[in-house]
Amino acid sequence: MSDVRLLFGRPKIREKDSFLAALREVQNRHGCVIQAMDASVVVSERHAIFAAEKALRAFSERRNVAKDLGLEILRYASGQRQIERALSMGVSESTQRVALIVMENGTALEISDIIEADDEGPRFSPAAVKEAFDIPEPEIKTVGEDRIPDLVLERVALIDAYR
Repeated sequence: MSDVRLLFGRPKIREKDSFLAALREVQNRHGCVIQAMDASVVVSERHAIFAAEKALRAFSERRNVAKDLGLEILRYASGQRQIERALSMGVSESTQRVALIVMENGTALEISDIIEADDEGPRFSPAAVKEAFDIPEPEIKTVGEDRIPDLVLERVALIDAYR
């Protein structure tokens, strides 16, 4: 997998299982990896790309926890060691906007039937991020709410330290 792309937009398929099945079908057809996340907890493009890079490195060094690269990406993006906890960052029935990490081999993917892509990039919800990454209010008061992306990146960076 050489190219990492990020796409943000609204899911055209509202039912979670059908949405994920459509993504799996595209993955299988094109031999790529697509990991969907709730966009409200993706703080920056750097956050998503850093998670993908760490997951790829874990696979290449055979330190991966998940057997699936997409789940390993989600695990890193969520800052969680356990896959079960990482799944909370994935797409749910209440997801309004999705972030897709697409790792492809140079093939153009057609996913316009799955999401209505927008050019708005990451627009995270501070409340959702604080909850998802277990960031307590005293920590926010210490560093400031504008540093939430840095706190998330720190959690992603430190995930391997807590093995």
